Amino acid sequence: MTALDQRAGAPASQPPYFVTTGFDRRGVSVAVIAHASSTVVEMKVYGRWSQQLGDQVTAGLRLCMAGPAEVVIVDLHDVGDLHGSSLSYWRAAQRAARHGPAPVHLALCVPRATMLDYRLRHHDGEPALLFATMADARFAMAARLAHEHRWQTRLPPHPASVRAARDLVARACHAWQLPHLHDAATLIVSELVTNAVEHAGTEFLITVFRRGGDLNLAVRDGDTRYPRLTEDAPRTRQTPLADRGRGLRLVHTAAFGWGAMPTRGGKVVWATVSGGTDDDACPRSAFRR
Repeated sequence: MTALDQRAGAPASQPPYFVTTGFDRRGVSVAVIAHASSTVVEMKVYGRWSQQLGDQVTAGLRLCMAGPAEVVIVDLHDVGDLHGSSLSYWRAAQRAARHGPAPVHLALCVPRATMLDYRLRHHDGEPALLFATMADARFAMAARLAHEHRWQTRLPPHPASVRAARDLVARACHAWQLPHLHDAATLIVSELVTNAVEHAGTEFLITVFRRGGDLNLAVRDGDTRYPRLTEDAPRTRQTPLADRGRGLRLVHTAAFGWGAMPTRGGKVVWATVSGGTDDDACPRSAFRR
């Protein structure tokens, strides 16, 4: 059993899932950039391969895969791994991503003519999603995205956009036969869009897409500041939605999971509304066995 497999059984952290870039004293770091809808996430890893760096990558992947990501592309061009010693780590990561409760395509971008590239291409078992450049990875992985059951619209930072967003979500729930998610989803998207209008003040892109029995909402704006949850908001589903308050407390209470990731020139704030029950509902994690 690898160190990653041992960490896989650890419980996921609780929402909100805020992805940030971190550095430690050894100068290793992990940077994450989400695409507009947060279904494609790019992770750049820097530094000499070590347990500390592996721990950072694991933490980043947990946060990314707790959300609605369908594809995670990991760029390893700036990782020092002369002997390809991280092979077992990446094999375990791809195995966990493929066979988790909500499978994710985990692609690795590795420079050619390196020991890690050779070992990933010639190991026994399931083949790795392996690419020489990020351009190659982006092109290939775009074909793996599920484009059905996905609606998008770009809206101005105007109060009328809140109703437009609610209408989009309502139509999606009707079209995809998810009436039981309508009330929670429209309330949540109202709060996400209100925050974008009032605090970001930029044009924003809203994405609504279905994955299994879940409805995913994502709002991408041009402000890098993350939302702040300032109140203690216990996650309970017994209290009626109408009595739970508003703002981020409502999102925190009503959503299956929610969080934020940086994008180029802004951020994307996402929330997942699940049709499951409390007994079987838990945030997605690529490292949950």
